[in-house]
Amino acid sequence: MTFNAKSLINADDTVFIFVDHQPQMSFGVVNIDRQQLKNNTIALAKTAKLFGASTIVTAVETESFSGYIWPELMDVLKQDPIERTSMNSWDSEELVAAVKATGKKKLVIAALWTEACLLYPTLCAIEEGFEVYIVTDCSGGTSKEAHDAAVRRMEQAGAHSITAINVLLEIQRDWAKRESYDGVMNIVREHFGAYGMGVDYAYTMVHKAPQRGEFPHKVVGGLKHEHA
Repeated sequence: MTFNAKSLINADDTVFIFVDHQPQMSFGVVNIDRQQLKNNTIALAKTAKLFGASTIVTAVETESFSGYIWPELMDVLKQDPIERTSMNSWDSEELVAAVKATGKKKLVIAALWTEACLLYPTLCAIEEGFEVYIVTDCSGGTSKEAHDAAVRRMEQAGAHSITAINVLLEIQRDWAKRESYDGVMNIVREHFGAYGMGVDYAYTMVHKAPQRGEFPHKVVGGLKHEHA
């Protein structure tokens, strides 16, 4: 049995909020490689969907400045974003109402930019009694200093820093949870680098599972070696 600890994230008591993962906002990010940022954010979204957690997407000034939410993120979440004009998404009555309608008090938030669109709603939500987890590698700032300073300020206010892989493993917690095991492994293999490569190796070379690619590697020719 997996202990449903209050100090840990659980799918049934948490809302995932994705704030402004839009092209123009992405262009300004410099503290993290932008392809890595996208990779981590898509993994976070897949985690929320796999475990059936509540999700909310919001966008700012879409057609006048920021552009449309990344299509890869939209394809995972499959929900209409809440449109805003304010930098602080907590100023949006629609967003706050959506959060409160879930009845959940834990928020996992990722946003562009860290120093504004993540910072402001985090501070406001904490003031209203929510427990906030900020996903630092799914958020980006206009400089490393701006990102880091905002993270420190949020932590000082009571927010908890976390990463996409932390969230995935924290919700799974027990490999005996077979109903989500394969989904977790799929996210790991698709998004988490060396960890995923190791899983592929173990599946195919140790457990003799079939390769997962549509065009698997066929060993043609070559020498067979005997290992002592």
